Amino acid sequence: MNSKETAILAAEILNKKKAQDIVCIYIGDKSSFADYFVLASGNSERQIKALSDDIDDGLEKEQIVVKSVEGQPSSGWILMDYGDIIINVLTTEMRQRYNIEKVWGDCEFLELDLED
Repeated sequence: MNSKETAILAAEILNKKKAQDIVCIYIGDKSSFADYFVLASGNSERQIKALSDDIDDGLEKEQIVVKSVEGQPSSGWILMDYGDIIINVLTTEMRQRYNIEKVWGDCEFLELDLED
């Protein structure tokens, strides 16, 4: 599975678990540390913890193992580093505060066909 397929799989897992505002951004042309960012919001610290656990479980089933995890639910932001893919699960408040999409606004945003 290539990095784009993994990023899309992560978005699908997040969608199934009711994450909000899921975005995949190709940053490979602008970044040396990763190819994709996956961003998703949760309504509470409890939900972002559950979402990060679901990502870990879902990708592990595909033999994709997280390299490191930064942040805690109490911080409102959990960052999961899968090498070429960085997954950010944030509370809605933290997502608005840091506005990651604006920082990477000149990159390609993938069209996601996520079913509800």
